[in-house]
Amino acid sequence: MLQTVSKLISARVARLLVWGLTLVPLTAFALGVRAADFQDLASILNLLGRLTGVLGLAFLLLSAALSARVPGFDQPFGGLTRLWRTHHALGAAALIMLMAHPLLLAFSAQAHGEGLAFATLFPALTDLATWSGWLALVLMMIFLAPTFSFFGNPDYERWKRVHQLSVAAIIVGLLHTALFSRTMPYWSDVIVWTLLAGMALGAVLWRFVFSRRVGRLPYTVHEVRRPANNVVELTLEPRRRPLKYQAGNFVYMTPFDHDLDNGHGEEHPYTLSSSPLEPSLRMAIKDLGNASRALQSIKPGARVTVEGPYGRFFIDPDRVGSPELWISGGIGVTPFLARMRHLAALETGGDIRFIYCVQDEARALYLLELQALAGRIPGCKLVPHYFYREGPLSQTFLRENCGDIDQREAYICGPQPLNRLVQAHLRALNVPRRAIHTEEFELL
Repeated sequence: MLQTVSKLISARVARLLVWGLTLVPLTAFALGVRAADFQDLASILNLLGRLTGVLGLAFLLLSAALSARVPGFDQPFGGLTRLWRTHHALGAAALIMLMAHPLLLAFSAQAHGEGLAFATLFPALTDLATWSGWLALVLMMIFLAPTFSFFGNPDYERWKRVHQLSVAAIIVGLLHTALFSRTMPYWSDVIVWTLLAGMALGAVLWRFVFSRRVGRLPYTVHEVRRPANNVVELTLEPRRRPLKYQAGNFVYMTPFDHDLDNGHGEEHPYTLSSSPLEPSLRMAIKDLGNASRALQSIKPGARVTVEGPYGRFFIDPDRVGSPELWISGGIGVTPFLARMRHLAALETGGDIRFIYCVQDEARALYLLELQALAGRIPGCKLVPHYFYREGPLSQTFLRENCGDIDQREAYICGPQPLNRLVQAHLRALNVPRRAIHTEEFELL
């Protein structure tokens, strides 16, 4: 329990530190505030307009800095999914601030005379400072729009390409700030924006230059197994040094097989199904989209690269400390399969209740192997739940098969509907939020 709390605190502290970095430009901005900024409504609106501009650019640069996807950097945040939630929140906050920025300045100008608001928003075409700001805002709206659920589920590869406009938005936004050169007093604006821009630049360089040279490890597809009609499990052999990882981690895999119908040169996240003690990597891939569908036909000998590891699903993958409850559905069984293979190889166990949710026996991936592994792991009990026979997973089923459920660390991995249902059941059964751990892949 203490280890759980310490990791939770670490994740919260990491997020707070990122948000806390906005205090640097905020403090520098505050040093330039004068009594005259509060003398009337127009002055206050002008002050707020400049403040939202400073905060918006700071949020944007910090959001960019978190996009580096450096292996291991996500650990203090509780995994890459949680780190990118902070990244998304910063991006959304930046958009809101930068949309309010010109409006507040326009309202302030309007108080000094008719027509000044329009002139502030849309000056002469030679006013590069203002128009660079508009360009930055438009670019932000374009690359952030697909992230919001209002526009539906975006195509993954198209979303990634559109998101590259963020680099141009940042450059133009910094140009806008530099041309006005009045956000902060003295030379503090140069120092602050250089610091934050340097962090964002470092992330971009890693993501698009260095990660492709040193972050991606070359592998070869050694074996292709088919545990089900729409699932393949690939065994990958390293061509150089092997990847070091923990059970439950995931990687980005990029296939380089011109015979594939789709996905050549495209990276996608897949959870590893192998034990870290194995010399090879294994990953189970279900047909869930164009790229994963194409991988169903990949042949041994194909070359791929893997980048990672990422994620922090299990608190301690090498052993079982406090009692645990595992709940999986569909291909979400993968991290639990990896953990069971690892615990069996270590010849260790603990107190595990594993509820495996599937539609029927025919769709229970790896069921025979899971049952065999459960028999080899002391204290591990596997309980299948079949939807067609028992209906949706219920609180009654959970209580009957895990009487001390509120005393366990709960791990959930599966489709979003199941994930949400299980979390609601666990909270209703008095499982603390800090004891509920999920693995989700949302625009990773």
